[in-house]
Amino acid sequence: MEAGEEHCNPLMQRRRAGILLHPVSLPGPGPVGTLGQEAFRFLDWARDAGFSLWQILPLHPPQEDGSPYASISAFAGDVRLIDPQRLAERAGLDADDEPVGTLLEQARERLEQAGEGWAQAYQAFLDAQGPVWLDDFARFVVICGREDGRPWWEWPAPLRDRDPAALAAVEAEAGQALEAVRFAQFVLFDQWQDVREHARKQDILILGDMPIFVAHDSAEVWAHRDLFDLDATGHPQTVAGVPPDYFSETGQRWGNPHYRWDRLAERGYDWWVERMRWTLETVDAVRIDHFRGFEASWAVPASEPDATQGHWVPGPGADFFEQLQARLGALPLLAEDLGVITPEVTELRLRFDLPGMRILQFAFEGGEDNPYLPANHDELSAVYTGTHDNDTTLGWFRSLEPAMQEHVIGTLDEGPAEEMPWPLIRAACRSPAQLAILPMQDALHLGSEARMNTPGTVGNGNWSWRFGWNQLPDGQTEALRALAQETGRLD
Repeated sequence: MEAGEEHCNPLMQRRRAGILLHPVSLPGPGPVGTLGQEAFRFLDWARDAGFSLWQILPLHPPQEDGSPYASISAFAGDVRLIDPQRLAERAGLDADDEPVGTLLEQARERLEQAGEGWAQAYQAFLDAQGPVWLDDFARFVVICGREDGRPWWEWPAPLRDRDPAALAAVEAEAGQALEAVRFAQFVLFDQWQDVREHARKQDILILGDMPIFVAHDSAEVWAHRDLFDLDATGHPQTVAGVPPDYFSETGQRWGNPHYRWDRLAERGYDWWVERMRWTLETVDAVRIDHFRGFEASWAVPASEPDATQGHWVPGPGADFFEQLQARLGALPLLAEDLGVITPEVTELRLRFDLPGMRILQFAFEGGEDNPYLPANHDELSAVYTGTHDNDTTLGWFRSLEPAMQEHVIGTLDEGPAEEMPWPLIRAACRSPAQLAILPMQDALHLGSEARMNTPGTVGNGNWSWRFGWNQLPDGQTEALRALAQETGRLD
């Protein structure tokens, strides 16, 4: 884009204040937050506080470590989010503390009696999503259960290799189990669309999140082996990661199989088009994690224990985004461009009018050319106090040496240290960046005990944080709204 041009990215049409909260962190009685009344209450509060954007993490079902970035599907949703009370009301059942699984079974039996065209809506969901991802996901889940949770490349060869006769036998023998998986996905996304409609009424955009790579042990890799760099038995030949750097002398070996971009290009990136199409049916805009991988990504031989022996392989570049635009129209995307970013990556981002990310917690080391300093922000950006992978702003600030704390406050030209996180919140909202996004933990002024994730660790409370309304400071809603008004982030 040339300077002065209007943004073609729908996400960039006006200044917005956003709040970052994954639905599993909503309050409530269950083990995770759900799409029940607390989701609607949260949206009402967000609007009252001046927010017009809600950023979530991927809605996909997590694997054992709880991370939504390592999922058994790049399409399916996390059915733990289903609200039992809403499900019971929709199906005309008495919730009566029944587990969700029991309610789903009873609701499926009462589809025709539920009214309001619920059975027809379910059939439409099956017709639209079944051939794209839902049928393969149901097969994957059912077979995985039968195989005691073993990864798909360890299944008997006919199932591993998707022999038509073997898959037909699964359909014949496990029809009810397959239908249960499909119905649970329908209920989840039916409830989610109600939440999304409430967000629209509050003039709140929902910003989703899409990891560029998908997990090896996932329905999509099993169903589309030819699109990934795998050998004849389904094992990766190269896996994704990042090279050695200042933070790690061995780099990071993520383990996700690399794409066969040549094959995807031959097909017009059809799998990616469907992935993006479905995502944009569930959210209004999408943050793409590890955007730099579309220009080039680090490929590590699968036999290597770490990332030191990797090499850069070209990504699909501009052709990928041109194909997506041709099929889907203007792309409401945000590029996660953190880390070591080359001029080629920046050029690709700018060519398609995609905002990058500016993290204020990264702004105070180095010199005046630090791109995260507020003075170096530009309009085509989303500024964050921190992200789901950072400590909370209060926790981060408390961990700094006193001299660095003074440097932070002096750089921001704000009040005394005990006011944190307000100095970073104000700096984010005053930034020229079109989007200013706060983790809910910062809006609540919480410390390190509320951290969502510590990268490179498993367990340790990761992905389990929940908030309570009693944590909202007095007057905070009004103060946040006043700041949004002052900084031009209210409509």
